[in-house]
Amino acid sequence: MRRDQWLLNQLPVGMLSDDFFTRFVSIFQEEAATLLAHGDNLPHLADPTVAPLPMVRWMADWIGLDGIDPGLPDGTQRRLVTTAARTLRRRGTPGALRGFLELFSGGPAEVTDGGGVWREGEAPADHAWVVMRVASTGGLPDEAFVSLIADHVPAHVRAELWVDDRQIWPQPGAEERIRRG
Repeated sequence: MRRDQWLLNQLPVGMLSDDFFTRFVSIFQEEAATLLAHGDNLPHLADPTVAPLPMVRWMADWIGLDGIDPGLPDGTQRRLVTTAARTLRRRGTPGALRGFLELFSGGPAEVTDGGGVWREGEAPADHAWVVMRVASTGGLPDEAFVSLIADHVPAHVRAELWVDDRQIWPQPGAEERIRRG
């Protein structure tokens, strides 16, 4: 914390007795104080818990969480960015998928996958699959929820997403419709 007269206090005593000179130096002190305040604030600009909300939404774009609705409550916007950033380093793993599903669904999620570590020659023929189950889409339309989650599933993995007892991804019969063209 700087004192109010931090720059003036550094002047020699003889200069402080001149009224014009102290007022003149005060102008620079005022300008410098503004710049120093901005510099002091830099570490907090990238902290989603205290950054201004426009900055929080901009940070969301940095990590691929496009289009956070500015109409959402402040705490929700900050929680979305914080949780998404934490899961990013484990993107594509069952734990990260579970965390991401729970973040947007607002409830518990179940993730079952065929991944694992096997001795050479002992891997099952079909291990690139994941089944995800949630109770709701958290108020999002099915297509928007699928779009969010699809970005976090590895490209080579066959995935199913269930909301209660409805399979919303891939749409039941989608493979057949694609084959028929």
